[in-house]
Formats: sequence, C-alpha cells, structure tokens
Amino acid sequence: MTQHGEDVGQCGSPPNVGSSASRAPHSSRSGRGGRGRAGGTAIQKGLQAFTQYTAREGGTPGRAVVERFPGGTEHRTDIWISNQKTHRDKLRAAQLSALAGLGVDWAWP
Repeated sequence: MTQHGEDVGQCGSPPNVGSSASRAPHSSRSGRGGRGRAGGTAIQKGLQAFTQYTAREGGTPGRAVVERFPGGTEHRTDIWISNQKTHRDKLRAAQLSALAGLGVDWAWP
C-alpha cells in the first residue's frame, strides 16, 4: 500500500511487526518511580498527598479525592491508597511502616 507516494506496508497490519524494535524489552514501570527505586518517587508523592489530606481533613481519603500540591500538580489520592492496599504484599516494610504511621489500619504487620 502506498500513501503520498511512499510504501507504508499492508493495510491493517501493525507497524514494525517482526522487526528488532518490536522485540526490544519493554521498559518497566519501576523506571517511573514505582517500587524499583529506593523509596520510590511515586510512593513518596502518594505519602505526601495522603499526609496533606489527613492533616487537613483528619481522616482517610474517600472516593474522588484529588490532592493539589503547591506547584499546581495533582494527585489522585483515592486511587493511590486503593492501589497500595491491593498490592500491599509487594510493598517494602518501610513503605508499609510509613502507611501504618499515618493510621492506615491494613498496613500494620
């Protein structure tokens, strides 16, 4: 199939099928600050948002809680805490301890 005079391959086939680019290892989510880094920036940001919310409201975030940081960024604290609970068996002891220190009942050892 051609488009604007260039060969673009077959219609409907995904690009680079079978090329070395498609066989390259996928980057892991840990590179974005998840569990892969020491402390993890994602969990640090979540703990910061959770701490900010509990200091202001005095309780655990419910549904649809979006914390706003001074720099204008936002954090979906409700989803974050739910994800931490779902994957608590993969959290490090220090991360569980930090959550327990904030009053999260399921984070206690």
